[in-house]
Amino acid sequence: MTLANWQAVAELPGGDSPRDRRGGHPIAAGATRGAGGRRRQRAGLACSALIVAVGLAASLARGTQAAERQWLSGAGLRDKIDSVLHATRYERQMSLQQNAAWQIMHGVLAFGRDFEVLDGDKSVNVLDWVFAGRPMKGWTLTPTDVGLRAELEPGRNGQGHEDQWLAIISQCDVSPDQRVIVGSNEYKVYDIIKRSMYDCYDGKESSWTLIALSNYLSPPDQTWTARDGETWSLGRLAGMEAGSTYNENDWLPRIWDGACGGTHRLIGLTMALNRWQAAYPDRELTGDWKAAQDRVQWAVETAHSYQLPSGAFSIMFFQRPAGSRSIDEHLAATGHILEFLSLALSKQRLQEPWVEHAVEYLCDLLERTRELDLECGALYHAAHGLVLYRERVWGERGDW
Repeated sequence: MTLANWQAVAELPGGDSPRDRRGGHPIAAGATRGAGGRRRQRAGLACSALIVAVGLAASLARGTQAAERQWLSGAGLRDKIDSVLHATRYERQMSLQQNAAWQIMHGVLAFGRDFEVLDGDKSVNVLDWVFAGRPMKGWTLTPTDVGLRAELEPGRNGQGHEDQWLAIISQCDVSPDQRVIVGSNEYKVYDIIKRSMYDCYDGKESSWTLIALSNYLSPPDQTWTARDGETWSLGRLAGMEAGSTYNENDWLPRIWDGACGGTHRLIGLTMALNRWQAAYPDRELTGDWKAAQDRVQWAVETAHSYQLPSGAFSIMFFQRPAGSRSIDEHLAATGHILEFLSLALSKQRLQEPWVEHAVEYLCDLLERTRELDLECGALYHAAHGLVLYRERVWGERGDW
C-alpha cells in the first residue's frame, strides 16, 4: 500500500447527528458568556430563546421579500463569510469537561488542524491532545492484529460511523506518520488507515471510508485484500456507495436513506471522483466511476431545483422541496448541501447566483442565532460548508 502526499489532501468528511442513526439529540453547541466575558458551551435552549429561534427560522425559510432583496456577491459576500466564521470559531467555546469527541471532532472538521478547546481554563489543541494519548470522552482506539481500530460507540459521545474520525483527520494536513499514543504503546495514523482498509466488506457504510482513503491512498487505482478475503479498491467502494449504474430503484433509496439526507454519501463519492480524475484526467469514466459521476451530477441539479426562495436548501434534501420552523433543520440541510456543492462544483459555478444566495442565507442564519444554543452537527457542518466555499472561490483563509 502506498500513501498519497498527505500535504495535498482533499477537502472534507462528514459526520451526521447521532439522532439520525442512534436516536436522541446530541449535546447542544450553543455558547453563553461566562466569567470575564468568555463564552463557554452549555446544553439546551431556554423557552424564550426557543420562541425567538422558531420565529427566526420561519422568517428566514419564507424568504420574505426575497425578490426585492439586494443579494451580496464578490468581496461583500467574502467579508460576511469571514465575519461569521470568526464569530463561530471564537465566540462558541467547547471544553473537554463539558463536551465529548462527537461534538469536538465536528469542530475539528470545520476549522482544521489547529482547532482548540478548553481543558479547565487552558486552551489545548484537540488533535495534539488525543494523539498524545490524553483522554477525551468518546475517543476510543483499540490495538488489533491489523492496525488500530476506532471504536463505534452508542449514544451521544463517540464515533457514530465507521472511519468517521479518520475521515476528519485526513482533511487536516495530518501525515500518516503522525505518532499516536494508545495506552503505553506508540502507533501511527498509518495504523488507523491500515485497519480501515482491512475492514472493507460488502454492505459497509463507506461514505467516510471513501473520504479517508481518497485523501491517503496513492495511486488511487491500487488494490488490497480485506478481512473478507476479497480484493478491494477505491473504485469498488465508490461503486458500492453509488449503487447500480442504471436501476433508479436501486440507487435512489441509497441517497435518500443515507446519513443527513444522503449528503455524506455524496460527499464521499465526490471526493473519490475528484481524486480519481485528478490522477487520471485522460481516462474515460466507466462502470463504478461513471455511476459516481451520475449521482453527483443528479444531486447538484436536484439541490438547485428544490431550493427555497430564501436561498435555503430543502430540509428534505434530495426528496422534495420543503421548509421548516426549526433552525436546526435548516442549518443542517443548507450546511450539508453547501459542503457537497463546494466540492462538486467548479469555481465558476460556485459563483452562480443560486449558490451565492444559499451562502448568504447560511451566513444570515448564523448571524441571527449567535446568542442561541445550536446543535453541534448542524452548526459545524454549516461552518465547514462556508470554509470550503471560501477556500474554493477565493483560494485563501480569512482571519479565523
